[in-house]
Amino acid sequence: MAKTARLSAALLTLVCLWCRGAQVPAPESLEALRKRAEKGSPEAQTALGTMYRNGQGVPQDLGEAVRWFRQAAVQGYAAAENSLGFLYDYGGGVPIDHQEAAGWYRQAAVQGYAEAQLNLGWLYDSGQGFPIDHAEAARWYRKAAEQGNADAAFDLGVMYEEAQGVAQDYVDAARWYRRAADQGMHIAQLSLGRMYASGRGVARDRAEAARWYRKAADLGLASAQYALSLAYSSGLGVPPDQVAAYEWMDLAVFRARGPIREKYSAARDALTAGMTPEQLAEARRRAGEWKTKWPH
Repeated sequence: MAKTARLSAALLTLVCLWCRGAQVPAPESLEALRKRAEKGSPEAQTALGTMYRNGQGVPQDLGEAVRWFRQAAVQGYAAAENSLGFLYDYGGGVPIDHQEAAGWYRQAAVQGYAEAQLNLGWLYDSGQGFPIDHAEAARWYRKAAEQGNADAAFDLGVMYEEAQGVAQDYVDAARWYRRAADQGMHIAQLSLGRMYASGRGVARDRAEAARWYRKAADLGLASAQYALSLAYSSGLGVPPDQVAAYEWMDLAVFRARGPIREKYSAARDALTAGMTPEQLAEARRRAGEWKTKWPH
């Protein structure tokens, strides 16, 4: 579970990182920003590179993004070094080159840039560009997590739970999951809920488990919706409630992708056996209201 969760978190974060970056100050025109960039301002060059990368105020042009990021990066500007590394990592405007990506990430990481520390940790964790080194990955995750980076905190929690690169320690796993969960990271909320459900690293507390499941379920995480449905169905940490159990299982089916959707669908259908037509109608009504909040 933890490896799958970490991969899901990574993919979600890559989307977020792609959209992050220096923004153009509202009062500054594109022309003024470009003039500052042409005069050598690394902040302006990075902002302009971000605009070209994201298609923000200009047509998207990854080649131009690379050009502007590089001009700022060679001046040692950490945000640009990280952004340039990311484009090499995923092939945006340049061929994929994990070694080159790692070089730029490292230059930003040693300056304390948390996103670069996270990205460098991912390279070591996945073995992109060099052999897998979980201990080195954990070292960089920790640096980023200690600065408050939620993705790094989650990844470090997974490593403590799975004993990858660090000695297995459920207390530390729960602690780092909490750091990420408190920042609204749904996969971390689910993971922390499971720690409470199993009593690993924290005192076993089914009500607290259900509370964290609900937080992640409210954010649309299918696996958390499934876990919350089971809690309602069995009365674990919450009063037994078949209507709520069906509601959340139906939402899990709606949000799930791939083969796991069949499992959730079978579990949802099994719940109907103990429900009246009125209960089923109410559960479907509630689920229908939630579905409008999340695109399929």
